[in-house]
Amino acid sequence: MSWFRQTYRPVRIFAVPNGEARSRTAGARLKAEGVSAGVPDLFIPAWLIWIEMKRADGGVTSELQADWHAYLRSLGHIVIVAHGLTAAQEAIKSIMGER
Repeated sequence: MSWFRQTYRPVRIFAVPNGEARSRTAGARLKAEGVSAGVPDLFIPAWLIWIEMKRADGGVTSELQADWHAYLRSLGHIVIVAHGLTAAQEAIKSIMGER
């Protein structure tokens, strides 16, 4: 997040609070507020780019995540599945036509 905010001022990026461990009560409250399992971790609204962050050493996309990715792509959004920070940075730079 800090790399993106320093590199692409004033473009905004935010995290979607889906992946953290939480109590059953907190989970129910968040679900009632509209949190949906499988939504990518980060969103860049100005560019319609969603970023799913995975561990650099082998994180796997779940079925729910793949379903969300397909849906977002069907709307014309870009979805990046990045295995680590470096992969995310490279994907964003590539999309923005940078090297």
